[in-house]
Amino acid sequence: MIDTEAVAAIRQEPITWRYKGLPVALDGCTVAQAAERGLNLFEDGFLGPVLVLDEAALSHNLTTMAKWCADRGVQLAPHAKTTMAPQLWARQIEAGAYGLTAANTAQLRVYRAFGVSRVIFANELVDPAGLRWVDEERSADPGFEFTCFVDSVEGVARMEDSLRQVGAAPVDVVVEVGRTAGRAGARSTAEATAVARAAAASPLLRLVGVGGYEGVLVNDPSPHSVSVVDEFLRRMRELTVALHREGLFETDEILLTAGGSCFFDQVADVFAGPWPGMSVTTVLRSGCYVTHDDGFYRWMSPFSRGEAGNGSLRPALKLWARVTSLPEPGLALLTAGKRDLSFDAWPPEPQLVRGADGEIRELTDCTVSAVNDQHAFITLAAGHGLAVGDWVRLGLSYPCTAFDKWQLIPVVRGETVVDFVRTYF
Repeated sequence: MIDTEAVAAIRQEPITWRYKGLPVALDGCTVAQAAERGLNLFEDGFLGPVLVLDEAALSHNLTTMAKWCADRGVQLAPHAKTTMAPQLWARQIEAGAYGLTAANTAQLRVYRAFGVSRVIFANELVDPAGLRWVDEERSADPGFEFTCFVDSVEGVARMEDSLRQVGAAPVDVVVEVGRTAGRAGARSTAEATAVARAAAASPLLRLVGVGGYEGVLVNDPSPHSVSVVDEFLRRMRELTVALHREGLFETDEILLTAGGSCFFDQVADVFAGPWPGMSVTTVLRSGCYVTHDDGFYRWMSPFSRGEAGNGSLRPALKLWARVTSLPEPGLALLTAGKRDLSFDAWPPEPQLVRGADGEIRELTDCTVSAVNDQHAFITLAAGHGLAVGDWVRLGLSYPCTAFDKWQLIPVVRGETVVDFVRTYF
């Protein structure tokens, strides 16, 4: 499923000035040597800001999601674009992941560089160069399983033309279901059926299932939003049954895939058996569970809403930044901005302060009111006690746009750095 030797080789890469936030003293060390030092995040020269991953939270989230999927009889192919971190992918696969999900060929090339052998390409792939490369990868590695989305008859024709030009073997596809004003995907059952018939008729495509993404349909967990998601998932289920009755699937094990990080509980419920006369594998594509967050997913995740049953996820991403200025009453500036943290979903959340004496205390009644390229503006409560030079911990919302700003991320237990995670964006 993944080349563990290639993943292990990351730890032999040298640390240089390219990796921001790290102590100058680590220059020339390998990642493994740096991890073995057991550095203190605050006393051993880390240059704020610095994004960190909490090891205890990571382990908890991996175990919790794996158990949840096993208990409900669904598979998980995490959308690995969330982290683009092969070390975390390896842990997800070790925890039982079915495979990984990709969105584009740039991501897929990274996956293949680390030997990922089963990928759901949750997008349409009509680029001839991309299709040619995928075929080369499959020829070089017969164990590479690749499935992508199709959502139009034109897309089927374009794929077929590109594959014919390079003499490619057939590609597995699932017909993508969409919704008016949503993202990609056939807008109606009639359109989806036409796409499925075109794919099944093509000698260079092999129709193996139905896919969709419910996460873009709504933006809150209200009863109305839940009903919208349920209706969409029921439509996917009904289409799957109809295509099976028509004999269009070219596999004995039908792939039915949906599920971001907000409504995967509904996917498991709606796609649950029985499936009379059919064998169906439900595959979720949730990616953000691995770190969870202190904002959007804390609000939206089924674990947070209690819909997933007993258990919870824990936020694993934190950013520590220095107070550089207290220019006026009620305002502090931190050395962290849009280049360092996610800001596009919800603002960062001030949580803790570590003073010069090493004491850590909660930072209450304070908010991040603005973020520019290199600074976060914190509106302070009376009696905040902040001083220039203090470290402030920020909880982040939306992991996808936090990981992409850091190439090498310390993993911590408390204040001790125990490892580093490399990203490839």
